[in-house]
Amino acid sequence: MAQEASGDKPNVLLICTDHWSGLLTGSAGHPVVMTPTIDQLARAGTTYRQAYSACPSCIPARRSMFTGMTPRANGLRQYLEGAEFPQVPTLAQCFRDHGYQAFGVGKMHVSPQRNRVGFDDVLLDDQGRHQLSEIPDGAADDYELFLADQGYGGQEYAGGMAHNDWITRPWHLPEPCHPINWTAREMCRTIRRRDPSKPGFWYLSFCAPHPPVTPLQAYLDLYRDAPLEEPATGDWSRDFDRLPHHLKTLSNPDLLAIVQAPKHGRDLSRRAYYATLTHIDHQIRLVIGYLRESGLLDNTIVVFTSDHGHMVGEHGLWCMTPFYEMSAKIPLVIVAAKGDERMTAGAVDERLADFGDLMPTLLDLAGLPIPDHVDQLSLVGEQERSHLYGEHGEGTAAMRMIRSGRHKLIYYPVGNRRQLFDIEADPRECDDLAGEPAHGGVLAELEKLLVGELYGEDLGWLKEGKELVGLPEVEYVPAPDRNMRNQRGLRFM
Repeated sequence: MAQEASGDKPNVLLICTDHWSGLLTGSAGHPVVMTPTIDQLARAGTTYRQAYSACPSCIPARRSMFTGMTPRANGLRQYLEGAEFPQVPTLAQCFRDHGYQAFGVGKMHVSPQRNRVGFDDVLLDDQGRHQLSEIPDGAADDYELFLADQGYGGQEYAGGMAHNDWITRPWHLPEPCHPINWTAREMCRTIRRRDPSKPGFWYLSFCAPHPPVTPLQAYLDLYRDAPLEEPATGDWSRDFDRLPHHLKTLSNPDLLAIVQAPKHGRDLSRRAYYATLTHIDHQIRLVIGYLRESGLLDNTIVVFTSDHGHMVGEHGLWCMTPFYEMSAKIPLVIVAAKGDERMTAGAVDERLADFGDLMPTLLDLAGLPIPDHVDQLSLVGEQERSHLYGEHGEGTAAMRMIRSGRHKLIYYPVGNRRQLFDIEADPRECDDLAGEPAHGGVLAELEKLLVGELYGEDLGWLKEGKELVGLPEVEYVPAPDRNMRNQRGLRFM
């Protein structure tokens, strides 16, 4: 039940990134990544250390966040371009319906491409998704139009980097033209143009650190001599041939240039990724500063999060969507408006949280009603899950997860493959306990929870409705990628 806010309604600044793992901030204990802004937000607010993306790819995750609905309720549990958006009041629409002005800047990744999903307006950076239009140059987003105004029309991808691979080089245009800078600057401009008689709901959505990995040289230099920790490798992940079938397809050496790169090339990509995180962190600082100088900061709820993470070489994998911590765990920090004692400064909340919880949580913090269609949980108050269910993909691409207590079960139906990890003792998931008799009771308990969550075609994985038997093993056949992971080209506009 939402609480009534006292005094003026609080503003909301929801900061979302793409591909940022919850393990990769200073406040999360990472030994290399520099995130001073996020770390200060964590000291001013509450950190949800067990926050996950329960469907860890861009489209279904954002669909859950915008609707407050689990994948089962909103009808999408896979990455699917063109999926029709549910006809329910969205997060932005709910704020607008209660007197807020709602604006978004940056990535949306909804369909159709200019769908505002309840916002008054959106300044769009959708990373050159012109394949959604009839001609390559026919759907320029607002960031591309900005580049054209600066004399760099069509050159967003002129540096030659890939949209879904991890090869890297420094940014090829002037610093003010970098999409991270553009997104932060346009959010400041949007706040400046607000209606002062209404509270604001502002969605600051960075495309990065999603590839292309093109940090500014100044940020790459920050990590040039930094000690680089080795990616985790477990006994289960050392041999590519022994990986579950779908993991082979996700990190296909014939598909990804980074998998075939020499070690110094992979290390450079990880340094460039960390550099991008720090660049975003510093630009968030500018937006916070603009709120402060505008006299708005004290009455603004500030949230930092990401739609999902990415493996970034952990266990030899360069992909999103698996349910390992680097891919599925997300950063989540909430700083309530000044005086709201429901969120404690510097607190760490260990309850299981999901990206889709943002809608009911923010409505609750703002004192607004939560619509009946919302089946995710508000993180305000004491309500907690006993376990978190994750699902991504259909058929042979299906992956499922149960996170309960200190343990995590990951299930791949092809070959009826199970993995069990003790996240407290083994946070980087190097030791698969599924085959150890001493953990048979835990495995059986989590399997029972998993069976209880299955629906639709997943019920075909069960024998007599209760025993997991999965799907037959599938032969892995490598397939070269002629389109180089949706490589973008020059545009003429």
